[in-house]
Amino acid sequence: MELNLQKPIVFFDLETTGIDIVNDRIIEFSFIKIHPDQSEETWTQRVNPGMPIPPKSTEIHGIKDEDVADKPHFKDVAKKVAAFIEGCDLGGFNSNKFDIPMLAEELARADVDIDLKKVRHIDVQTIFHKMEQRTLEAAYKFYCQKDLTEAHTAEADTRATYEVLKAQLDRYKDVDFKDKAGKISQPVINDIDQLAEFSTQNRNVDFAGRVVYNNDGEEVFNFGKYKNTPVEEVFEKDPGYYSWILNSDFPSYTKRVLTAIKLRKMMQ
Repeated sequence: MELNLQKPIVFFDLETTGIDIVNDRIIEFSFIKIHPDQSEETWTQRVNPGMPIPPKSTEIHGIKDEDVADKPHFKDVAKKVAAFIEGCDLGGFNSNKFDIPMLAEELARADVDIDLKKVRHIDVQTIFHKMEQRTLEAAYKFYCQKDLTEAHTAEADTRATYEVLKAQLDRYKDVDFKDKAGKISQPVINDIDQLAEFSTQNRNVDFAGRVVYNNDGEEVFNFGKYKNTPVEEVFEKDPGYYSWILNSDFPSYTKRVLTAIKLRKMMQ
């Protein structure tokens, strides 16, 4: 089943030096842009992370320091990346938890201003785990009846993710899903809004989940001594907390979100 699109969607995968969003760096990315007419654009690029690639990471994706020594740094291609994904929805495998936060952090470090919160995010892993609970290789075998022979290469994983989503649309058409509250629906349909909603596992304000929405739609801290306390309330009673966050090892995008909340409060 082909995707029902009103605007392009970019499926992407990142290979990185590790899984720490703040301290690790991208070493390879692959984008596949699917247009509403089903035409495709593919861009795969290795980048120099500016730091050694840990051996444990190399064991996973096979990329060594010498493989990226002569490649551009991410900041050198950041504007081109932003232009490629501008105006597109985003899709990936575990992308809501890792790839999108990592990409947002790299773009922020490069001083490229693009708000990835304004687009819809389709996390194929979330759909898979809710419906079947397995890995990408297993998902590809299960849905597409093929072996993922080049797993952990960015382009192979990206294309597999795209193929798995299309197969999910075929498999789960008219299939019931019961949520934790016992509500029954048929959420896996060929609609980007619905897929984005079903892909969402939390109500993050920032990508790292340091700030979340509570049941009243307020932004609250999701860590530390002020966990579950509204951000505006904390900034009012403890102004130094904002300065502490800015000077601590928090993701750049988290700091940007908190700054926006603080400025909004000052304008009221």
